[in-house]
Amino acid sequence: MITLPHALHFALRANAVTARICEERGERFDPLPVLKLFSPLGAATWIATELYDDGDTLFGLADLGFGCPELGTFSLREIAAVRLPFGLTIERDIAFTPRAPLSVWADTARRCGSIIAAEQALRRIPMPPGKPLPPSCG
Repeated sequence: MITLPHALHFALRANAVTARICEERGERFDPLPVLKLFSPLGAATWIATELYDDGDTLFGLADLGFGCPELGTFSLREIAAVRLPFGLTIERDIAFTPRAPLSVWADTARRCGSIIAAEQALRRIPMPPGKPLPPSCG
């Protein structure tokens, strides 16, 4: 079972609301990912920026390990229902550091062939001092 702590749930919902407002205004919204899910037995990885009103649909970057990460929506319940060998399940990366907006993740993952490779490439880029700025419209 994948549990979302209150702070993660709140951040995902806040991004969904902000994305809707930006879309209505015709403005760009490119938030930092909030959540990373992964298979402990393979390359399947998901990073999410938004959680829709239904409490199940996430928006972000999905990579099932076939070399073609894609932006889109995916179901938290479906991911949580995946049963892997040895009784393992899909897990939340509790040490995930977003490092870059979703568009940068998507471009890097497509160029590198996976979210895992993109994460390694983004780690090599020095982070600015202090915390990253919160996402904004425009």
